[in-house]
Formats: sequence, C-alpha cells, structure tokens
Amino acid sequence: MKSNTSCSDEERYEVRKLEITDNNKGFMELLQQLTVCDSISNDEFKKRFEELKLYGDDHVICVIEDVTSSKIVATGSVFIEKKFIRSCGKVGHIEDVVVDSSARGMQLGKKVVGFLADHARLRGCYKVILDCSPDNKAFYEKCGFKEKEIQMVKYFI
Repeated sequence: MKSNTSCSDEERYEVRKLEITDNNKGFMELLQQLTVCDSISNDEFKKRFEELKLYGDDHVICVIEDVTSSKIVATGSVFIEKKFIRSCGKVGHIEDVVVDSSARGMQLGKKVVGFLADHARLRGCYKVILDCSPDNKAFYEKCGFKEKEIQMVKYFI
C-alpha cells in the first residue's frame, strides 16, 4: 500500500518552462550556485521575464520544481540561432545548466538537458551546442554530447 505522504520522483519533480512565480521559489538563488549572479528585485525579474517571453519558443528556460517544497532545484536554457548556412538552418545553444547542490545525483541535470535538446530538435535545429568546463565534460557526454573544437571568450565587464 502506497503512503499518502510519499510520492514518486515523477510526481515529486515537475519539469516545465520557467514561470513568473519561480522568482519566489529560489530560481535566482539556484543560479548563484552556477556563477556570479547578484540578487535582483521582483520588478527586475518580471521585466526580464516579460522581455524573454517575447522570443517565444526561440528562448526557453527549463526548470525542475520539487513540488513537495515548492523549490526550483534545476534549470537550464536554450536559445535558437537562425543562420544562413545549412539552407537557413537553426542551431540550439544550451546555457546556464545547474542543479541544486542538495538534489545532485538524481539525474535532474540529464532531464533538463534532455528537455532543452528535445526542444531544439523539435524547433528544427540541425544541432545543439554548449560550452562546459572540463569538470563537466563527462556529464555532457552521458547526455549524448561530444567534444568538438574549443571555446573562446572575451568579457566586457
């Protein structure tokens, strides 16, 4: 007999697109586990959320919510680049993948990356790419990615 207080991982972790209310569910704090990410006001969050919403399916932020605690425990984003090459093809760029330190080892990162890669494929992308640190290479290989070339960066701030 199943207990009423427990639920399966499928029920506990909801994979979905970012919602305006996720700012109150630890979304920004989660991003702080990934990189430099200052706190922003609710108005700043709402303004950026509405701005990104204008891109429709060309910019999607995936989150995983632990519904038992109403906390965002994983996230990542994908944006679709429209190109002239490959017969006006499209490329998906995956960015900002992070899983809360308390929820690692539960395959949530794989779920986020799978959601984002599937979105890119369904939008007609001929490939999806991402940059990662050497420490994360093995994880992304488990997600079906392979190493190709090198990353370069030039910071303006």
